[in-house]
Amino acid sequence: MTAVRDFLFELGTEELPPLALPELERALAAGIRSGLAAAGLQRGELVSYAAPRRLAVLVHALAERQPEQVLKRRGPPVNAAFDKTGQPTRAATAFAESCGVAVGALGRVTEGKGEFLWFEGSKPGAMAVSLLPGIVQAALDALPIPKRMRWGAGDAEFVRPVHWVVMRFGAEVLPVRLLDTAAGSSTRGHRFHAPGELAIAAPADYAAVLRSQGHVIASFAERRAHIHEQVLACAQAQGGRAVLDEELLDEVTALVEWPVAVEGRFDARFLALPREVLISTLQEHQRYFAIENAAGALTNRFITISNIDSREPTRVREGNERVVRPRLSDAAFFQQQDRRQSLAAWRDGLDKVTFQVKLGSIGDKVRRIVTLARTIAPQIAADPELAARAADLCKCDLLSAMVGEFPELQGTMGAYYAVADGENPRVAAAIREHYQPRGAGDALPADPVSAAVALADKLDTLAGIFGIGQKPSGTKDPFALRRAAIGVFRIALEGRLDLDLAKLVTAAVAAQPVKTAETASEVLAYFQERMRAHYLDAGFPAESFDAVLATGGSRPIDFEARMQALASFRKRPEAESLAAANKRIANILKKSAGGESAGQAVIAEVNASLLTAAAERALHEAIEAVASKVESALAARHYDAALETLAGLRPAIDAFFTDVMVNDPDPALRTNRLALVARVRSLFAGVADLSRLPG
Repeated sequence: MTAVRDFLFELGTEELPPLALPELERALAAGIRSGLAAAGLQRGELVSYAAPRRLAVLVHALAERQPEQVLKRRGPPVNAAFDKTGQPTRAATAFAESCGVAVGALGRVTEGKGEFLWFEGSKPGAMAVSLLPGIVQAALDALPIPKRMRWGAGDAEFVRPVHWVVMRFGAEVLPVRLLDTAAGSSTRGHRFHAPGELAIAAPADYAAVLRSQGHVIASFAERRAHIHEQVLACAQAQGGRAVLDEELLDEVTALVEWPVAVEGRFDARFLALPREVLISTLQEHQRYFAIENAAGALTNRFITISNIDSREPTRVREGNERVVRPRLSDAAFFQQQDRRQSLAAWRDGLDKVTFQVKLGSIGDKVRRIVTLARTIAPQIAADPELAARAADLCKCDLLSAMVGEFPELQGTMGAYYAVADGENPRVAAAIREHYQPRGAGDALPADPVSAAVALADKLDTLAGIFGIGQKPSGTKDPFALRRAAIGVFRIALEGRLDLDLAKLVTAAVAAQPVKTAETASEVLAYFQERMRAHYLDAGFPAESFDAVLATGGSRPIDFEARMQALASFRKRPEAESLAAANKRIANILKKSAGGESAGQAVIAEVNASLLTAAAERALHEAIEAVASKVESALAARHYDAALETLAGLRPAIDAFFTDVMVNDPDPALRTNRLALVARVRSLFAGVADLSRLPG
């Protein structure tokens, strides 16, 4: 039985980027896990840790060496391994030497038409201590760090300067150097509470030692849960409830090693500010948790998470209150300054703000949005005039002092200011909602007027940026075109808006000052890429998406109906046979179109008098019996009903291909039969191109 020991790796650094910390922890654990698996090292549980100044992985019961490795090698052909006298040639001796045995110890194996020398043996597995440094280094090299830095005089590169490394395999300290830092056996505690080195008697003691002696909760998940509990308890003690934002909770967890909740408050007069301004100030800028009352209204209290267990918590509270006060005072001042004029008064100023050098100012963009929103509105039961008014005002708050200080409130402040100016509530809502969805899972515009402006804004951005040739490449997407395309798709699909994206894209591209003949098709193809990702993520097979896309695919809700109908159809027993038949028909028609009589290969209608074989007459009769029903279902977009009806053609189609030769020597019969199978294909193609399915 192989001996086992616990293994600990810890990387101690300057404070790591808080937003990246969870992903760094996951990636490091995944890298070491896969490295151990590739090396064949058996192990027990693998536990990862992440705190502001450290990443660590603890592997329980790691085998001290790889299992014995079985070696099987085929050597040169026997006729090349021995000469005419039966003596081994250099090919044989070289192979034997590489296997560590004499030629006489080699076996023989027959494979195919030849006989070869054969070696079968074993070698002891490598020791874990020799493999672990390379496994850890590979995991570090693979971490998702977009920009690495150097420090000091060394050549090492990492996301932050490295100060210590722990590499313990049981009681043994591995004598390695990682990132220009020699590995040791001691960790370090909290920067202020326990700044010195902490000895670790055994790898399994790591988290306990840090917690009891170092004032560090090493586990990200445990620290997060502890913060969550403290925030809830503190808010409850203040007679309210905490406004818990999951992203804020993650970020705060990544900022502190020893979390201590501290309650604070600000002047009640600031509660007159919009809720979003208070939340943005407390959460986005100060990393505080807001507290609301039972009715859901914000109170003038907040909770901050300190990274020290202070002997004077009052001073910590006062310090945080002192920091937030001027920010709220600034916000109140900005709002007061903004309200000296109407929202519409900023409209002309947008002509002086560049959207993109080749595409003009934001004012130019707004004029394009107005025109496009007015076009879209009637198609989605929205008032064109309200949509145009909302579009005209939707970017005005970009020039406000409040949005200048709080960019994340664009649209939000415009809505507040529009209400204060007496604008139609639907116009105000559209100003707020036209940025939606801002990301995955975000809410969609709730009102048709809002949807019209949101669609117009996103389509204009896509058309313009593609027009100047700056479409996204790799991870670079400075104009958030992926988000815009997904937003348009979601608004149309989830809002059940029967829009033709091809026509909308054409209109948006036509309004751009710069474009090419291919811009519209490029934008539409980009939409289809996003749609493909959506359906593949939802579990639909790629070939189903391709089959539906072959029909055009520019109306999202129509595309969805086809995808759902095809998914149901593929569960039917007839599906595979009919897919194969469609594939066969497609090949026949393709070959016939490339022949000498390509122009006469398929006629518009089947001539019933030329149907001589029983099977072709039966197929024609079956088609005529269901054609009107199928076409009615297709016109009503009842694609599931159309496919269900078409499934009944399977016996007639199977019999046709069994008994009838389509490419008959008689040109008239051949052309008529091509028309018959083309008729079959056209009926199925009303839903999807089944020839793209396996069958």
